[in-house]
Amino acid sequence: MQKNERISLIAAVLLAAFAFSATGCGKPKDGGGPPQGKGAPPEVSVVEIKSEQVAITTELSGRTSAFLIAEVRPQVGGIIQKRLFTEGAEVKEGDVLYQIDPALFKAAYESAKAALAKAEANVPPARYKAERYKELVAARAISKQEFDEADSAFKKAEADVEASKAEMEKARINLEYSSIKAPISGRIGRSSVTTGALVTANQATALATIQKLDQVYVDVTQTSASLLRLKKNMESGLIKKDSANQAKVKLVLEDGTPYPQEGALKFSDVTVDTGTGSIILRSVFPNPKMTLLPGMYVRALIEEGINENAILVPQQGVTRNSKGEATSMVVNAEGKVEVRELKIDRAVGSKWIVSEGLKAGDKVIVEGLQKARPGDLVKTIPFGEKVEAQKNQAGQVDQVDQAGSQAQKASKKPEKAATGAGK
Repeated sequence: MQKNERISLIAAVLLAAFAFSATGCGKPKDGGGPPQGKGAPPEVSVVEIKSEQVAITTELSGRTSAFLIAEVRPQVGGIIQKRLFTEGAEVKEGDVLYQIDPALFKAAYESAKAALAKAEANVPPARYKAERYKELVAARAISKQEFDEADSAFKKAEADVEASKAEMEKARINLEYSSIKAPISGRIGRSSVTTGALVTANQATALATIQKLDQVYVDVTQTSASLLRLKKNMESGLIKKDSANQAKVKLVLEDGTPYPQEGALKFSDVTVDTGTGSIILRSVFPNPKMTLLPGMYVRALIEEGINENAILVPQQGVTRNSKGEATSMVVNAEGKVEVRELKIDRAVGSKWIVSEGLKAGDKVIVEGLQKARPGDLVKTIPFGEKVEAQKNQAGQVDQVDQAGSQAQKASKKPEKAATGAGK
């Protein structure tokens, strides 16, 4: 019995090895289906062109700037007594930022106030005298010249009152200007002066700068040629604006991350820069978390409009000829390859927008270009199906290989056991 069992085990091992060898030999070399005959047309993967609705966007670089900016300067001269803010903090319109020594301004105000009181005291006597002289000149008791002089003195007293009021108001304003206040609400920067510094009225150097940052401007430049092309496409109906008729803008920050808030295009300059041939486009972005700071470099994605019937072709299906012209290999209705010259508009993701050369329904070759020649008859396979089939076949082959390996391992163990039993 031991000899028969040993013969049976050896036969099982040989059978398993033969099955494994047959499976390995049956693999197709190219990983695809059965080998083609010499006269079979080559297989190519194609994409059928369809018209799609595409949002036309333009990526432009630019810089951010504050929505509002105000430089704080003194309107009167004097010594800074106090600085009443924290650098980098939020301030509100009307908050006192610096206090200039107000002693001289208070004295000037009090002097102007006293001068006004003196001028007002001179008015009643002058008025009474003018009224009496008016009666006397009517009764011919005094000359008309005396009445004119009294009336002129009364009017002069009234004018002195008005002049004194103006002087007192001027002194009051200067006294108020000794408290330097925030002209706008926003975030204040560093202070250029400290307590004890001497400042002068309307000096060139700003004491501090306040910037309103809950909204920011993003200024980018666009070539005038691009603007003309956009207007032409809109007039022809190729590109349409959205219902709000307002271009939307998205931002990409310096580190490549997208900015979560969406902005709107608000302004387009009316003058072309003669040096660069470009114009400035300004958009406004909300900035609730103060992520955007003035002077940051950003990339703006501006939605110029919507192309209702855009022709898109994968970039791997477009090549360049010796003249540098864009071309594609297309399979016509007869199954033959022909070359089309294309006019490329712009890139949208991994595809090109084609304005001329292709139409809906065309089959563009994206894989197997090396096999196709103009005029050749080819067999078309929808792009993606061949790749999926190859993956499925590869998975099946792996399963067969694993099964063969397991059978081979299992066959070796009984052989050793049989050898041990024979001994």
